Amino acid sequence: MPKRPVPELTDPDNPEWTTAEVSAAPPAQEVLPELFGQDAASSMLRPRGRPLATTVKERTTIRLSPDVMAAFKASGKGWQTRMNDALKDWLQTHAPI
Repeated sequence: MPKRPVPELTDPDNPEWTTAEVSAAPPAQEVLPELFGQDAASSMLRPRGRPLATTVKERTTIRLSPDVMAAFKASGKGWQTRMNDALKDWLQTHAPI
């Protein structure tokens, strides 16, 4: 059952688009540079989310003693990165078996 429009919220100067109008509309990549300039448009059109990392880390499951976990977690946010760095330092002086 379609919703009925609320008369107080409808704008006669800007009616709701039909499916045909949406399909015929040009993509934002074409319209935004004309309206806002290339620099502003490029910042509006950038991909959403975190940028892709140059080095992708591998997800794993590992069991560690509670005291090791508590020590790293007690150091605050970013403990996983610090644990990774500690393991990298260890590898510089030790040969993995």
